[in-house]
Amino acid sequence: MVGAVDLATGTEALCFITSDAQLLHFAADAVRPQGRSGGGIAGVRLTAGEHVAWFGALDPADAVVVTASGSSTALPGTEPGALKVAPFSEYPPKGRATGGVRCHRFLKGEDALVFAWAGPAPARAAAASGAPVELPPATGRRDGSGVPGSQPIAACAGPLATRLAGPDDVTG
Repeated sequence: MVGAVDLATGTEALCFITSDAQLLHFAADAVRPQGRSGGGIAGVRLTAGEHVAWFGALDPADAVVVTASGSSTALPGTEPGALKVAPFSEYPPKGRATGGVRCHRFLKGEDALVFAWAGPAPARAAAASGAPVELPPATGRRDGSGVPGSQPIAACAGPLATRLAGPDDVTG
């Protein structure tokens, strides 16, 4: 099991990014609701030894994909690897239970994605210490290799959402 997400509108795209740099996304309405006793549905097809590095629901408009590659034998958070930012629109949707498309090309010495995220642009990243990590500009190449990173990424986020107070926010 990978996870579950709440959908805000039902028009979001469900996106999987795997450790072998495959990205699969499809419309959320391609998944039928499951009850408590449901066994789930097939999401992404994984090759032997690989796992889902990131899963989530996002609005495909103005979204980006952030990936960082490295060595699967290194301790997590010890090497920066190559960073890549690409527009989400570069990745074509595929059907459920397929392998998706390549989202990051590995360079010599790299064999896994050590970080993956997809969400609203502009993306911001931080190291484990909380220090900001400079991300490269978004490229138009969906399967490029990225640029050398300055430090390992521990977290990534898009712009903060702003919301007006509603009737449920009134206390007293």
